[in-house]
Amino acid sequence: MTDACDVLVVGAGLAGLQCARELQAAGREVQVWEASDDVGGRIRTDRIDGFLVDRGFQVLNPAYPAVRRWVDVEALALQAFGAGLRVRRQDTLAVLAHPVREPGLILQTLRSGLLNPRSVAGLLRWAAPAFASRRRHPRGDLPLREALDRAACSGELRRAVDQFLAGVLLEDDGSTSNEFALQLVRVFATGVPGLPRDGMQALPRQLADALTSPVRTSTRVESITPDGDAALVASAGSRLRARHVVLAADPVTSARLAGGTAPAMKGVLTHWFAADAAPSGADMLYVDGRAHTGGPLVNAAVISNAAPSYAPAGRHLIQTSALLGPGRPVPTDDDVLRHAAELFSSSTAGWELVARHEVPQALPLQPPPLRSQQPMEGPSGLVICGDHRETASINGALVSGHRAALAILGRPR
Repeated sequence: MTDACDVLVVGAGLAGLQCARELQAAGREVQVWEASDDVGGRIRTDRIDGFLVDRGFQVLNPAYPAVRRWVDVEALALQAFGAGLRVRRQDTLAVLAHPVREPGLILQTLRSGLLNPRSVAGLLRWAAPAFASRRRHPRGDLPLREALDRAACSGELRRAVDQFLAGVLLEDDGSTSNEFALQLVRVFATGVPGLPRDGMQALPRQLADALTSPVRTSTRVESITPDGDAALVASAGSRLRARHVVLAADPVTSARLAGGTAPAMKGVLTHWFAADAAPSGADMLYVDGRAHTGGPLVNAAVISNAAPSYAPAGRHLIQTSALLGPGRPVPTDDDVLRHAAELFSSSTAGWELVARHEVPQALPLQPPPLRSQQPMEGPSGLVICGDHRETASINGALVSGHRAALAILGRPR
């Protein structure tokens, strides 16, 4: 026997959950199927020995327009990071802090040795369009590295910026759309990222809790076949006839089910370490600003300094992130620990490995020209959503889910 419904959403990541939530609010009958054992897609949190560890280092920026519109940030009890960076120089650790949000660190920032007039002027030239009132046209978009070069942003400040953006964009060759990077600059300038009290997965769980019917987990879709004015969706042991199907799975799965081409993806390796003593009291990200970095890490942080809920009392949690991708050797644990010791200028001898996550499909590539708001319609009338159809961010995932809901609501029942 084949069940039936109005709309089936395949995938319970941010895009799929936002789409389902809006469709249900509009009175549509919606089911959500998820292949894994819980909601969240690429946003997952595990509890291990009293520690909260996200699968890949992620943060939530409350300044994202979509987050302000659709997320109850107050309910997440967001724990903010310090507004700035700790930068490993050749012989010292320097501080680059937001002058408004961290006024107590202005003097340290001015004495950091990173702010020579030429490099600061170049950085301001590059970032200025992010705050212009007139909307820029993406046809003039450039690769990030070329845009920074044209602005004459150079020196140690440029290396610190490059390393910070490498951890955000998950690439270190400057190939990302400069327009997209400037969008992120504006968001980081107007909001301080943080971590929910119960881990990053609290965000998709909040969206899922708003649904009138629970997500059906551990249900992997095997095929979608057109059937007149509907589609037959098959999973192991069950079949469903849906008037509309929204593909909100990961980009590779969505491409397989729709018969399209999967976008290229970027990967990250995240280590989570426990320690009895924190290597630093700072609640900021650490990056390597040296001309020749000492290892594979793009950033590191003492997570428990910013988000105490991530560690049990009396212990500390440290994360490190390195890039994964073609032609890159996967860093060993020893490589990671060696570089972390240099970044923090502290011994890592007593650190214990809590978790190690290789996430090969962490973010879709975002090359220039920036192509947000890509068509939602896929083959055979399928609607496809996800951050690969908008921008590679939490904001992009939520907006894509919203647009998918509008596409369904614009169709005849």
